[in-house]
Formats: sequence, structure tokens, C-alpha cells
Amino acid sequence: MRDRHERRRHRWLWGTCFPPDLTSNVTVLETIDGRPIAGTVNDVCGRFTSLTPPDVVARLFDAQPPNPSLFDDFTPNYNVPPTTRIMAIARDGQGDTRLGRFQWGLVPSWAKDSSGAARLINARSETVLEKPSFRQSVPSKRCIIPMDGFYEWRTVDVEPRSPKRPVYVTRRDGQLLAVAGLWATWKDPRLGPEAPALHTCCIITTAANETMAPIHDRMPVILEPDDWSRWLAVGQGGTPIDDIVSLMVPADESIISPRDVGTAVNSVRNKDASLIEPL
Repeated sequence: MRDRHERRRHRWLWGTCFPPDLTSNVTVLETIDGRPIAGTVNDVCGRFTSLTPPDVVARLFDAQPPNPSLFDDFTPNYNVPPTTRIMAIARDGQGDTRLGRFQWGLVPSWAKDSSGAARLINARSETVLEKPSFRQSVPSKRCIIPMDGFYEWRTVDVEPRSPKRPVYVTRRDGQLLAVAGLWATWKDPRLGPEAPALHTCCIITTAANETMAPIHDRMPVILEPDDWSRWLAVGQGGTPIDDIVSLMVPADESIISPRDVGTAVNSVRNKDASLIEPL
């Protein structure tokens, strides 16, 4: 019986039957076509771009070929907000590296409902082992969230309520950003044991490096290729927690390249390539 339920769980995560959206209780700022969208300019790494096709992402991370039907609706998105489904790389129950789809905004397995997802889009590296929402995921549910770039907003004036200027951050070498993350599986207890599984994730953040400090005091944890396998190695025989902690540090300042962009990105309704054009 356990094996049957385990197969079903992984089918939801990696296969064609990704569970229905369960974000109806999420506190949101906007809706698009009736779908709730969360995220504000105050969030750390609250928006990012997803431009690289899933099959290319899978090859880059040496993951199993993704199920085409799981990503048949993929289109380049220049403005990905929280509570939407995003790509993430993780190890499955057999230890294989796979590319899955996760809702951005972590819902712990013990949560009574999914209303907190919009508030749990990121986890601070300094407290991730202490916070109840995240500590269960650190030993066994680590993932990598691929991004072509991410947005941060910096204050342009010291006056209260002064406007913020969006900044687009990429790798200087033009490669994908491999952002450290956590994931969790949640089932709505109101629907009973046969409730569909909702797979969610969050980004891990750390103190800003010298390049990011003038923009924001935090930044996502960016993993280098040599560290990908260590980050993903979970469970028995996986990477020790002390080693995992050592990876959750600011990236070298020479790795990233920020540039000012226009304020059109402030609205999640805008998703086209003009958003990343430098000013």
C-alpha cells in the first residue's frame, strides 16, 4: 500500500498529473484571468525571469528528461511572481535528479490551509534550521530553482515613501542562476487522505554581497556548479547538514551583474522582453 501511495505522490510531482491550484486563500495583490498572484516590491527576490526551456534546464543539471506534458504550457516569462508554478530541480525517492513543477510559496506539510504561501516565498539562511516552517525540509527536501535573472527594488531617495527603482540581476557570464531552495508536499486536511498533493517551494536568502548591498541587504543563495550535487544529495548518505550550512553564503561579488530597468515590471501583468531592457 505504501509503495502505491509513494508512486502516486511522485506522479503528481514529476509526471503529467500536477495537482490543481489550491491558492484560493492566499493573500494577493493582483489577479490575472481570475488567478491570484502575490508578491510585492518589498520581497527579497520577489520576481524573476524564466526564459530557458525545460529540456535545456534538465540537461544543464544532468536531470532526467522532463515529461513533455508537464511543461507543455511553458513560455518565456520575464516577470514570474510568487504563488505561480515554477521549475525546480530535486532528487526523487529513488535518488534520480528530476525537473519538477512547484508552487512558489512554501506550504508546510502540517499547515491547516495554504493561506500562508504568499508569506513564505523565501527563507533566511541564518534561521532556516530553527523556523518550524522550514526546518523539516532542510535535511530531505532541498531543491535548486533555475532563474535567468531576478529583480530587486532599491530606494532612490532617503525620504519616507520614496519611490523604488527596479534592478535586474543576472550572472555576469550569462549562465543560469542556480538558486538554493526548499520544497514541501501538502495535502488539504479538509479533503481527507485522498486529497491531491500540492508541491511548493521557497528560495533561501542570505546577506547581500558587496555588489548587492547598495540595492538590498539580502540576496538569494546562488550555488556554483561544483556545489549542485552536494546541495541536492538528501536523505541517508546525503550531504551532512554542516556542509549544507556552509553553502548558504553570499555569492562572490564578481559573479552577478545588476542593471537598472523600467518600472513596468512592478505590475505582474507585464511579462514581455522589454522589462529587462537597461535604462
